[in-house]
Amino acid sequence: MSGQLFKLVSAALALGLALSAPAFAADAPGVTPTEIKIGGVFPLSGPASSIGVVAKGVLAYVQSINDRGGIDGRKINYIAMDDAYSPPKAVEHVRELVESDEVAFIFSQLGTPGNTASAKYLALKGVPSIALISGSSKFTNVAAFPLSTTGLVSFDTEGKIYAKYLTKVLPNAKYAILYQNDDLGKDYVNAFKAFLKDDFDKRVVTAAYEVSDPTVDSQVVTLKSSGAEALLVAGTPKFAAQAIRKVAEIGWKPTLIVDFPSSSVSSTLKPAGFDKAVGVIVGTFIKDPTDQKWDDDAGMKGYRAFFAKYLPGSDIGDTNYLTGYQQGLILEQILKQCGNDLSRENIVKQAKNLKDLVLPTAMPGISINTSATNNMIWTQLQLQRWSGTNWQQFGEVLDLKSE
Repeated sequence: MSGQLFKLVSAALALGLALSAPAFAADAPGVTPTEIKIGGVFPLSGPASSIGVVAKGVLAYVQSINDRGGIDGRKINYIAMDDAYSPPKAVEHVRELVESDEVAFIFSQLGTPGNTASAKYLALKGVPSIALISGSSKFTNVAAFPLSTTGLVSFDTEGKIYAKYLTKVLPNAKYAILYQNDDLGKDYVNAFKAFLKDDFDKRVVTAAYEVSDPTVDSQVVTLKSSGAEALLVAGTPKFAAQAIRKVAEIGWKPTLIVDFPSSSVSSTLKPAGFDKAVGVIVGTFIKDPTDQKWDDDAGMKGYRAFFAKYLPGSDIGDTNYLTGYQQGLILEQILKQCGNDLSRENIVKQAKNLKDLVLPTAMPGISINTSATNNMIWTQLQLQRWSGTNWQQFGEVLDLKSE
């Protein structure tokens, strides 16, 4: 064989091998034949640390995957960083995960401020951010965030569902909104504006708080003086608990709704006082693991067994762990669909190709469907009311069409 012919054959063989080789080469950062490296950023400390335990749920589920041998022979190396709910720290940690740890993608980053601050950098680097835990409506814009999917019902959709509910049960009343002064809280206010249109200014009174505020007591007192018959608390658990407690202390009896991020029995209702939280309403897509009504439910039995093994000593009543567990289930499904093509392009493609996926711990009637034009993992909610000892569901499952 001539030297020139040998070179041509060698080049052809090399090209063929490159095209047929599993995707753990240069086009799939963070991927080797035995491992896939994934990163996440959470408020493990700071003012929103109560929801940061989602990370522990994700880590525990990843451990369970690895204990089962991983996915297609690859173990998951999941690196969780603490941003203390600080946007600059979130950016710093995301850069570290991408540039130093060389993760394949970001998964389950929690918090609207941190995700907002990190988005531009991730887009420039071409790094996917999958199942990000924020309900901010901006992240549902597929054109603006082509490499992302969201892991919560959008705050816009949730807010419109609450606005519609209140106009049915209290059609002539004034509504109050206590909101966190960031994208999270503002989305709920804007949802009410979009739903009520010209009636908003006449029907709604609002009060904001900063995450650095020690309490929201003064805001609650001010909102009561407005004569509102309903109160929506759009924020994080610490402040939702304060608001519930203060409402009870001053003898205010509004129809009281808290947002999904503050729906945890352990993080919100318990600190507020179970008796003071009676009547509180929230929309959810997950079952309460402490509720006896799910004792014979196969999905909840599986979760309780998982919790006992991988999160011993933790509070099973804190549904933030369950959120992390469900995030883990979604991650597993996406990676299974990817097969051996773990390129960033295919990870995004499969994250947007979840079809009729039913998680065993999701509320009955709720399923996951994503597509090239819908990057929202969750689009449905079940309303429920706190009885003093458990959540009682009422009405039908509501979704985007129910707005």
